Amino acid sequence: MKRLGDFKLHLIVLIMVIIAELIGIRRFQIGPGTAIFLPMLYALVIGMFLGPRFLKVVNKEEMDIAGPLINVSVMLLMAKYGAIIGPDVPTLFSKGPALIFQELGNLGTILLALPVALLLGFGREAIGATFSVAREGSLAIVSDLYGLDGPEGRGVMGVYISGTLFGAIFFGLLAGFAATLLPLHPWALAMACGVGSASMMAASSGALAALYTDPALKSEILAFAAASNLLTGATGLYASLFLAIPFTEWLYKLLRPIIGRRGGDDK
Repeated sequence: MKRLGDFKLHLIVLIMVIIAELIGIRRFQIGPGTAIFLPMLYALVIGMFLGPRFLKVVNKEEMDIAGPLINVSVMLLMAKYGAIIGPDVPTLFSKGPALIFQELGNLGTILLALPVALLLGFGREAIGATFSVAREGSLAIVSDLYGLDGPEGRGVMGVYISGTLFGAIFFGLLAGFAATLLPLHPWALAMACGVGSASMMAASSGALAALYTDPALKSEILAFAAASNLLTGATGLYASLFLAIPFTEWLYKLLRPIIGRRGGDDK
């Protein structure tokens, strides 16, 4: 049965890829911004609707079989981006300090997200939900410091699940809007794509690269995004542990009595 289930999953993935590639890259003008839909986004949406909560083409057991294959796919993706980085290493080294210090920009998400979470009525769930983009490394940190059964664990798990479902779509759209509306160099936007998630980085950097016609600039955008993502993966764990978590705890204690609403778990 497992072999049959594996064959079914591979066939479904093949069909999804064919459909997504046939749709291709689509651009939409939304106000002054440009939204770009990539084949990866279509595949994510199709996969979401094939699950047990919607069309039930794939059941829970088959989803459990498919889960570990994500790691294999991500490894192949990162190998590809490692090859992309190689030819542009001199350029990356020349911008080394910018790549390193851009990691501090990830702390800005706390300033934006934590007040919103408190206004919505979250308690300590807001800490787990807002100190990072809540990928695998963040789950490990929260599990070790607080436990996943507590409010902080519920917060990080909620954002992790939301990011898995909608993160690539959101970042793909955000990259198109940012490139159209913000007066920033493509390299700066490319570095911002490296948030520590391979799928989010691929969606946003792909959308960003699709806006430019110069092949050399496209290659540089992908290289900067991949390098930024690798650095975030390497340094993000320590930045979250020693900077983001303490800062989030401090800001939570400061803002909770001022703008916090009743609700959530504050223990």
